[in-house]
Amino acid sequence: MPEPRQDGCALVTGASRGIGAAIAKAIARDGWAVGVNYHSDSASADAVVAAIEGEGGRAVALAGDVADAAVPDQLFGALEAAFHCPVLVLVNNAGISIDDLTPSLHDSDWDAVLATNLTAAFRLTRRALKPMLRARRGRIVNISSIVALRANPGQANYAAAKAGLIALTRTAAVEVARRGITINAVAPGWIETDMTAGVSTDLLSQVPARRAGTPEEVAACVRFLASDQASYVTGAVLTVDGGLSA
Repeated sequence: MPEPRQDGCALVTGASRGIGAAIAKAIARDGWAVGVNYHSDSASADAVVAAIEGEGGRAVALAGDVADAAVPDQLFGALEAAFHCPVLVLVNNAGISIDDLTPSLHDSDWDAVLATNLTAAFRLTRRALKPMLRARRGRIVNISSIVALRANPGQANYAAAKAGLIALTRTAAVEVARRGITINAVAPGWIETDMTAGVSTDLLSQVPARRAGTPEEVAACVRFLASDQASYVTGAVLTVDGGLSA
């Protein structure tokens, strides 16, 4: 584990399991103190914190439903107080899916997915940019999906949210690029998580790599984009999908 960074800390939303947990652990290995946000699974969030601390890192579990407009300020305030430094890395990973075909998709299901997957990322990005602009540096990574680039029937709400996230990424990136802040997106394909546990072998057969990816493979890409080495990469969308969107 590198020397702890004293200049700033990192926040990963939806980090109690799956891709988010892998990202939190990966970023911690670069010396960042990490806020492990979770909605309801406190035991899993505590396990992620324990794993990070077990490797010599620093982390704190932060409860909060990112769809709640009041939560961004609460998360940032708690994380800044815990480690006495600004948040200079934000990973918008929290997401939900409620699938149905467009003719039968309810307004409430549309609204819930957009609120968590897109509106929350906007609010968190807006809050993160305040200290980043003062510091003239920062990293924001948004976790999109290949469904934003490649149609997947039954996921109109999820696809719209993830496509909107890419548009938000690109637009915000050019707005703050000259202030030393980068904003990028990662678009995973079929990754072995709870959300994809029911993926059939027929769907996986469409993946050129002929396998699902792992959360750690996604986290490795996020770790790079959050690093000092990625200072000239901004407004990009990095697909991690075994060639599915090629």
